[in-house]
Amino acid sequence: MNYLSNLSKNIFPKFLYNNPYMLFANPLHGDFLKPNFPVDVQEKNGSYVVNAELPGVKKENVEINIDNDRLTISASIEQYDQKSNEGAIIQSERYFGSVSRTIFLPTAIDKNASTARFKDGLLEITLGKLKNTHGNNLEIKS
Repeated sequence: MNYLSNLSKNIFPKFLYNNPYMLFANPLHGDFLKPNFPVDVQEKNGSYVVNAELPGVKKENVEINIDNDRLTISASIEQYDQKSNEGAIIQSERYFGSVSRTIFLPTAIDKNASTARFKDGLLEITLGKLKNTHGNNLEIKS
């Protein structure tokens, strides 16, 4: 049984993706962006540092939204269409589409004390914690 399972894993992908007759079964415009792009969150020097991998995304297509204790990262890649007199696209595996991730943090975020950098597909966000996030006590008067 193991032999047949391994054989099917090796034969069928080769048949599907290397067969010119299967061209019409393969998407011509690649796949959508992965909905759960990798994110690391760590607490460092009194702030949160978030690293997100967004390969192929341009800086101007990344949006960061901070709302209290919620960080939302949105990104998009336009569909790549190439029209040429030299030939047709046979296969395209580039990602395209829009994705968004929301991360809930333990404390509220200070937007003014936060920064973001984007280089080589890696987004690094340093989020300052909002001071005095504890509620104020209300004095009871008689």
